[in-house]
Amino acid sequence: MKFLHIIRSLDPRLGGPIEALGQLTRAMRAIGHQTEVVTLDSPRAPWVRAFGALTHGLGPSAGSYGYSPCFVPWLRQHASDYDAIFVRGLWQYHSFGTWCALHGSKFKYFVFTHGMLDPWSKRRYPIKHIKKWLYWPWAEYRVLRDAQAVLFTSEDERMLARRSFWLYRCREAVVSYGTAEPSGDPEAQKLIFLERHPELSGKRLLLFMSRIHPKKGCDLLIRAFARVLGCDSNWRVVMAGPDQIGWREKLIDLTRTLGVADRVCWTGMLTGDLKWGLLRSAEVLALPSHSENFGIVVAEALACGLPVLISNRVNIWREIVEDKAGIVASDTLEGTEGLIRSWIDLSADDRSQMGERARQCFFNRFEIRKAASALVELVSSADISPRHGHNLL
Repeated sequence: MKFLHIIRSLDPRLGGPIEALGQLTRAMRAIGHQTEVVTLDSPRAPWVRAFGALTHGLGPSAGSYGYSPCFVPWLRQHASDYDAIFVRGLWQYHSFGTWCALHGSKFKYFVFTHGMLDPWSKRRYPIKHIKKWLYWPWAEYRVLRDAQAVLFTSEDERMLARRSFWLYRCREAVVSYGTAEPSGDPEAQKLIFLERHPELSGKRLLLFMSRIHPKKGCDLLIRAFARVLGCDSNWRVVMAGPDQIGWREKLIDLTRTLGVADRVCWTGMLTGDLKWGLLRSAEVLALPSHSENFGIVVAEALACGLPVLISNRVNIWREIVEDKAGIVASDTLEGTEGLIRSWIDLSADDRSQMGERARQCFFNRFEIRKAASALVELVSSADISPRHGHNLL
């Protein structure tokens, strides 16, 4: 079959959805299916050229909303080329433009919300939520209402989405999601990372790997580290990820105030062997997020046999608890302190066994081939594909 994925941008700095789409593309190819991508990036953007699938860059688009006059005409012309169309993400022109192009036609589409209906943002940014409310009834509400199905990557994400806007109606489905097992020589990858950061050699590493953003609980982790391990010179916190909003300098000031500035390493965004080398060098991953629909880095850590310390706002926390692949607590300072204390109180044998369970959890639940097969099954359950003018489900 031939699938089209529509996304605002393929810029890898935007995090997990971009990485997951790349992994899904490769997994689909491995089982005999073709993937194409439409993005509102400029076709000259380096990430468009480098993406591992046929990619149609229909930008440059205007502003953060991403309006592109080329998009709707292009989709109307080419919708019949595909067996299934997937919209990835909300609140930008690519989702509403898909509705404009396909509404009333025989061609159907699916929507991945990617956590963008989590009510946390309503509480954290009330003014922004009011603006979304003004947009919701005539745009995103219709996008979801008329989708063949709205796809969630966990049951928690599905239930949270219902609490964002009272005007909410759609056909819901929870589907598998994940990433691929890392390739490469683990020991060589560790050496590559430690050659870049020799100051971390021989240290116990508490790893944060995600966007530097208030949503991710970075400040909670730094404060909890200072309280629990501030006097233990064997430990370091590694903060790995892009700083999209300029928050890093304030967090560095916080580390100075707390007296742990020399114990926190800021690497920026890492890719390839450097990224995998860090994951393989760390002792545990911490992600005390306030809102996380999935957390692709959690799956990546599990794939490396790395246990995880996560908040119960990471929507796959129930799976982590059930498989005993990590430790879960509330997204508060006390909860984050508890995560770290619980980890250091474990014996070496207990930590090793949790690492083994982490890797098994990955293969049982989050290996990308499961996600690929789930989407193929979803589309195959239709009587006839949209290329022949019938509904998918």
